[in-house]
This record gives sequence, C-alpha cells and structure tokens, in this order.
Amino acid sequence: MTEFDVAIIGGGMAGASIAAELAAHMSVIIVEAEHQPGYHSTGRSAAFWSETYGGPFVQPLTTASGPFLAQPPPDFSKNSFLSPRGSVHLGRMVDDHALTSLIERFAGSAIVLDRMDQDQLRCRVSGLNADWCCSAWEPDCSDIDVGALHAAYLGHARRHGAQLSCNMRVKGLQHHNGVWTISCAKGEIRASKIVNAAGAWADDLAALGGLRPIGIKPYRRTIARIRVEAEVPPTLPLVIDINGGFYFKPDTGGRIWLSPHDETLTVPCDAAPEELDIAVAIDRFEQAMAWPVLAVEHSWAGLRSFAPDRLPVFGADLSKSSFYWCAGQGGFGIQTAPAIAKLLAAQILGACPDPIVSAIDPTQYAPGRFQ
Repeated sequence: MTEFDVAIIGGGMAGASIAAELAAHMSVIIVEAEHQPGYHSTGRSAAFWSETYGGPFVQPLTTASGPFLAQPPPDFSKNSFLSPRGSVHLGRMVDDHALTSLIERFAGSAIVLDRMDQDQLRCRVSGLNADWCCSAWEPDCSDIDVGALHAAYLGHARRHGAQLSCNMRVKGLQHHNGVWTISCAKGEIRASKIVNAAGAWADDLAALGGLRPIGIKPYRRTIARIRVEAEVPPTLPLVIDINGGFYFKPDTGGRIWLSPHDETLTVPCDAAPEELDIAVAIDRFEQAMAWPVLAVEHSWAGLRSFAPDRLPVFGADLSKSSFYWCAGQGGFGIQTAPAIAKLLAAQILGACPDPIVSAIDPTQYAPGRFQ
C-alpha cells in the first residue's frame, strides 16, 4: 500500500503516539529515516516524569498525561509506565531566591513543592556537601519506562492497521491536487495529510514541502552512567540543581545517571557525547556530593529540539491545513506525549478531544504563533 490518509514523518515518541491515536480511524503510515524508530531522542531520554519540568505552560500537558501513564487502558498495556521516584530541587543558600521563584511559579496549581529543612534534605540525599542546603521536595516525580511506552504506542498503532516503514529518509515532499507525495529512496508514498514529527529535522521537512520553517533548533544533551565511591541507595530521588547545572538519579547496580544539563546548539545529527561535557558534569556533581566519581562506565548524547518560545508546537500549518506539526518538544516530549497525541488527533479527526485533555486550550501551542 502506498496511499494513506495520514503519513507521519518520524517514528519517535511523538510520531508513535499520534499513530496510535489515529490508526483506528484512518489509514496511517509512519515514515522513519533510521533503521529503527526512536533512535535519536526517544531512545536517549533521561526517563523521568516531573510536573515542574518545562515550566507552568508545559505543566498542564504533563499533568493531563499522568493518569494515562500511571494506569493505561488494559488494551494498551497491562503495566504502569511510572515508578515513584520523587525529586529534590537543590541549591546553595544564595539560591534561596531561585527556589522561592520556582515555588511561586506553580502556586495555585495542584503541584506539590515543599521546602525541606536540613534533616529532611539529608535524609533524602545523603552525602551532600554542607553548602548545598536549600531545597524543595516534589513527591509526585516518577521514573518513566520510556522503552515500554514507545513499544506500546507502536504496538497499539500496528494492531489497528498502521504501517511502519524504516530506512525511509524523506528526499522530497510535494502537494498537488489535495495529495502529498513523499519521495524516499525506496519510492513514493502518497497521503492526504502529513504529520511532521521529525524532531530535530522538523524545519527541514517543512522546507522540503515549501512551508515556512518555525525556527525549531536542536540542542545536544549529555548523560553519563557513573560509578561512585559510595553505596548509592535505590531510593535516591532525582536531584536537580535549581540553577540548571546538573541533575542525577540512581541507576541499577548502584550506579548513577548524571547530566550537566547541557544545551549545546547543534545541527540535526546523530549526537555523540563530548569529553568536556562529561568532565563538567563530574565536576559539578563532586561540588555538590561527597561521593568521588571512580569511573564513567557509559555515556551518550541525544537531541532536544525547541521552538523559539520553548513550548511544544502542534497543530495545522497556517498556510497548508493538511500539514500538521508535532515538534519542538524539548526534554518534556516523553512526559507530555499522551496529552499532545490526544489533542492533535482530535484536530486531525475533527473530533472532540478526549476528556483528559478537554480543559487544555491547544491554540497556545499552535504553529500559527510563529507564522
């Protein structure tokens, strides 16, 4: 089959989740450039769900996604994708104003952010150096099983008839007489509608179709798996520097996942970690923790793509209503995927949105704000 109602360009979490929402109602193909879907960003996620991550304008999407992730429908998955973790927002005494600002940004919402005293902090994060004493506790933060969630979305889409075609990098994109023609190395695919879920390549794809780019830029994010001179408790929470200098959480085998929270502007590519970024991460970690780093056992980098206002972009292009964007999801694309997919699917289908997202105004995320 080479003609479809919808062609979704990109098989990461964005593309897979939208395919799963649409496949029961339309013929769908996922067109993936790499040999496997989710290669660049989804497969390199730090894998946590935090309602404060991304700020107050991303939070409604994260919060709406929570019930689905915690207790998915039985026909989607028999298991929850979330595991309790909790997070500590951490700083020095001079960072008290930044911590106060964070708490105030979510005042009036249902988000729980509680200041901790020294005993509470050191009970949750043993090994802290003395000058790191300013903190807030976010109890609802959880780990996400990203691989299981991505596989569940792809499986759900396939069971409802969606096709997945890998090694299909798009070389050309034309619209004529109401039909999009997608040119790839293996041939052509035609579709009535396009969903641009191409991540770091989203602007490039739009340009291929003669549409105005939005200004989505990819940034490199580095993560290392480290071994430290301490016994790491499996109950260690996610620890986030209030100034964005690092975050870390426990991994299996008493190891730690550590990131310098870097955002290095790059071209769309197969991102690789830089030794300097890993060294920076270790230095920042050892400034905060009395746990010397003994070894870096593994490291990797992924791409996080942002629109100019750092909010996700989803909805129909102003100049071509059959071209839908789903991009610019930064580091919060995994935790917001259920809500975004349901909102965008409702637009594509011309249907009422699912009740779990009915209170969210999707116009604030529409591509028209840049066009």
